[in-house]
Amino acid sequence: MREKSPHLYGILVTAAGVLLLTPDGLLVRLVAADSATILFWRGLLFAIGIFGFYLLRCGSDTVGLVRAMGRRGLLAALLFTFSTCFFVLALTHTSAANALVIISTAPLFAALFSWLILKESIPLSTWIAIGICIGGISLIFIGSVGGGSRHGDFYAILCAFMIAGQITTVRHARNIDMVPSLGISGILTALFALPFSAPLAITGLDFTYLCILGLIVLPCAFGLITVGPRYISAPEVSLLMLMESILGPFWVWLVLAEVPRPETVLGGAIVIATLVIHTGIAYRKNRPVPAAS
Repeated sequence: MREKSPHLYGILVTAAGVLLLTPDGLLVRLVAADSATILFWRGLLFAIGIFGFYLLRCGSDTVGLVRAMGRRGLLAALLFTFSTCFFVLALTHTSAANALVIISTAPLFAALFSWLILKESIPLSTWIAIGICIGGISLIFIGSVGGGSRHGDFYAILCAFMIAGQITTVRHARNIDMVPSLGISGILTALFALPFSAPLAITGLDFTYLCILGLIVLPCAFGLITVGPRYISAPEVSLLMLMESILGPFWVWLVLAEVPRPETVLGGAIVIATLVIHTGIAYRKNRPVPAAS
């Protein structure tokens, strides 16, 4: 039983992080402001949340942790900045279901980038999963033709690519604490959005939503999700991350009555089922063999 306790801890911590992250799309949709203003406050508050945690935990050592990341930390921050921008653009130009289902394919694209950049081998099952997911995403795009949301779907694809690049960069620097790069990303996002935003035009209620998102939801969620892989395998983390693709659109439907298109439901079902099966296969291949007693 003792040997399973860390594994159970990893599952619970990761699941808690993903559950905290699921209202992300809803909170963005609830804010009645333009994309640039949302990006500014989201980035600034996220940076305050991340660096506030590190300053309380590590004090002046926080500066050393930031410097230790080096160029890879800056690259990860830039990629996460772009992913944040495309995430908000996707949610403001297409349905939450479209955006979150498409973005959920990021782990597969990360495997592709790892093959291209890190020269890691990709199993045949992953190649098949990538192909099937592309087919599912194509269905979602078909449903968006003529509906004015195909640009948002394209932003979601770009977001998935940026997340995949960030995951690949963090994997390359796996022996370094890369979480502070998220705080740098928040600052970069705010600086990028500032010239196009109207920060002081935000209402009190909208600012409350943004504070909940930037100071609580995002730092706590990503902090817990970062701890999880220390105790459980990457396939298990990916499987738990699928909860956002399912619960994220559910919260939007529950609060805003946004009903997904039939093509989104079908394409999303294909993508999620493929990711579940692929994750299960990867876990069975990579699960540790119990030591002989």
